[in-house]
Amino acid sequence: MQDELMEGRRQQQQPLDRQGSFGLRTPQTLDPSSRDATGEPDEMDRLKAKLMSAWNNVKYGWTVKSKTSFNKVSPVTVLGHSYLLNSEDEVERFRLAFVSRIWLTYRKDFPQLEGSTLTTDCGWGCMLRSGQMLLAQGLLVHLMPRDWAWPDAQQLTDVDFEVFRPRSPARAGGVPIPSFGSPRGSNTPEKSPPSEQRPKCSQKKRPESVRDRQAEPVHHRLVTWFGDQPSAPFGIHQLVEVGKSSGKKAGDWYGPSIVAHILRKAVAKTSALHNLAVYVAQDCTVYKEDVVRLCDLSLSQNPPDPSSQAWKSVIILVPVRLGGEALNPSYIECVKNILKLDCCTGIIGGKPKHSLYFIGFQDEQLLYLDPHYCQPVVDVSQVNFSLESFHCSSPKKMPFNRMDPSCTIGFYAKNKKDFESLCSAVSEALSSSKEKYPIFTFVEGRGQDYGLEGHSSNNTGPAAHILPPGRLGRSNNRRNSDEFVFL
Repeated sequence: MQDELMEGRRQQQQPLDRQGSFGLRTPQTLDPSSRDATGEPDEMDRLKAKLMSAWNNVKYGWTVKSKTSFNKVSPVTVLGHSYLLNSEDEVERFRLAFVSRIWLTYRKDFPQLEGSTLTTDCGWGCMLRSGQMLLAQGLLVHLMPRDWAWPDAQQLTDVDFEVFRPRSPARAGGVPIPSFGSPRGSNTPEKSPPSEQRPKCSQKKRPESVRDRQAEPVHHRLVTWFGDQPSAPFGIHQLVEVGKSSGKKAGDWYGPSIVAHILRKAVAKTSALHNLAVYVAQDCTVYKEDVVRLCDLSLSQNPPDPSSQAWKSVIILVPVRLGGEALNPSYIECVKNILKLDCCTGIIGGKPKHSLYFIGFQDEQLLYLDPHYCQPVVDVSQVNFSLESFHCSSPKKMPFNRMDPSCTIGFYAKNKKDFESLCSAVSEALSSSKEKYPIFTFVEGRGQDYGLEGHSSNNTGPAAHILPPGRLGRSNNRRNSDEFVFL
């Protein structure tokens, strides 16, 4: 019996001997030729995939419940909107604004990713998920009514945050602040608390509620585009497939710059969107003429019609680096001013090797959505599938100084006038930096005018990496999260 037990332990230990950067080594990194040489059956690959998936599902399948605290003296900024949490109405407005963002996290048990045995992205897909959320926010602004709020947000009963009450006996405004902290399960989503127990603000019908309810079919369709199935245009399967042209594969770490180009290619590839384009800035520079050529449909007419008003909406993604190995504090005020803009769709980045989607801030702390939570796959092909797992009820905060300097900033412009306003507003926000050089710039003309032929945002090749002569060897010593170096 002891011999059998020891043999069983040795067999269990073998797959654990090889580990990658996120725990168990991903099976797709194994050399197929070596597998054939040893005669290892396909069942062993599947067993290793299951072990790795089980490890990551345990690691990311649970979370410690904790409430995030907000003070009611300083405003909370969420993607261009400000909320001063000193009344029930303001708390409710903030709650709706946060819960209405699309939340995309790790998923498990989805169809196998092509070229691998993986059926989950736990442990490696967080930057792809953050990129999905950045794109989803752009699509919400593009497709949904202005200031849209999810009408079913009230069913998420465990909104885990609380508002600081001032220590002084004199309460600002004289209104008690509700704490939305009832645990999930105490009220089922289908049941609402009695009307006399609801906060006063929930008894009021928002003027947009009818309009928001009418937009729900569009909301459902938008979420299906991010479903975890091969046919979804912006699902994990498609993004991994598109990433192959940039030398990436399932199980790899994806940086914010690579993800920006993957999103651009995915939008260009799909037939679901005809009047939207994605532009990726080159070397921290947005070339206005390149954006115009991408969006102005009159230029594609023969001959061009200057009087035409045809213009594609555009999502502008700007990969940047806010410092060397750590965030440069001089850029914090600039990042705040960017997040205050209506045209901003958020920032993807995070702590090193830990991607997050930033949507706002309060004081010296960033507000974010975290993809590091493993949920079962949802079959989005079903009619009226549940949207609850695609919306987050727990806002989280982290200090600015813990933010990784490598990130990608997103913006949206619906038409040419909005694009011109965007250039002006963002340039003003960039000028608030204490640094001599801004985070990025807007430049008249095209990239090719500055010797960037072949590096156009419309190019379908991999993201450009421009290095000075003689510096190639040095760049190999930089961290994997670095997508570019300073010139």
